[in-house]
Amino acid sequence: MARSGLAVLLACAVLILATANAAPWKPKKVKCHNKKEYPTCIHSMYCPASCPRSCRMDCQLCRPVCSCDKGGSVCQDPRFVGGDGITFYFHGRKDRDFCLLSDSNLHINGHFIGKRGPNMTRDFTWVQSIAVLFDDHRLYVGAQKTATWDDAVDRLAVTFDDEPIYLPTEEGARWQSSVVPVVSIVRSSGTNAVTVDVEGMFKITANVVPITEEESRVHRYGVTADDCFAHLDLGFKFYSLTNDVHGVLGQTYREGYVSRVKISSNMPIMGGEDKFSTSDLHAADCKVARFGRGDAGIALVTDPADVKCSSGITGRGIVCKK
Repeated sequence: MARSGLAVLLACAVLILATANAAPWKPKKVKCHNKKEYPTCIHSMYCPASCPRSCRMDCQLCRPVCSCDKGGSVCQDPRFVGGDGITFYFHGRKDRDFCLLSDSNLHINGHFIGKRGPNMTRDFTWVQSIAVLFDDHRLYVGAQKTATWDDAVDRLAVTFDDEPIYLPTEEGARWQSSVVPVVSIVRSSGTNAVTVDVEGMFKITANVVPITEEESRVHRYGVTADDCFAHLDLGFKFYSLTNDVHGVLGQTYREGYVSRVKISSNMPIMGGEDKFSTSDLHAADCKVARFGRGDAGIALVTDPADVKCSSGITGRGIVCKK
């Protein structure tokens, strides 16, 4: 056998041994916590392959479903599913802040991180952190930078009114503000996932997820070993928006809103970076800002108790039933 052929065989053998010794990667497990109402759905299940780290258990169906397929979600590069059920992309720019939602008493900005290779015409971006302004309060949820990913290590950073919030890394661990009792934060899994609830205003689910080597290879992100680009997958639920609400995501909750994205496109893109750009993550100064204007419009009941809304699998329509 030629020396070069022997070298190739030896290299393959080393690769096989390294792969065999490496800890197998597994998706996240989820389970139903409402045992009283769903006593037969008691087993933990792995997230689907399409969303290995961002899923939730649908107790009624007793199966895990992707969190990023629901209206009011912001995930991946970043893919938005609006309040109208339509899916679109808003790429923004790396290392910049953009207004996701702005209403008279609620404002949410997102900080975008990203990469741009030499042959790219735009940035690949992800939402690394969000700042939520409501009343006179400030909430921050962010993914900490990390080179390599380990599900057992918590990479979430949360502050309320600039004070760090420390939660034990165990599922169900809960923090409630002693100053503002309507504000609570709960671990939805042991690490890297929380649910933030402000009673009567909003609920946010936040999961820290990395860019895997496989994702980088398939999409040509060019992510290197020194940064796995940990970012947030987000789900939003709002309870009392006005009809004047704006922002990349916020505008889709307006009554009668007509999407400007090209629905027939495989990747419908929302433009308007200049309108949504802010000077700082905690600043409500984008061109479409509504925050602090008082009652700027008629309140919309965005999650009525007697109405159930769901979007199709593709996120291109929404159906509401009483």
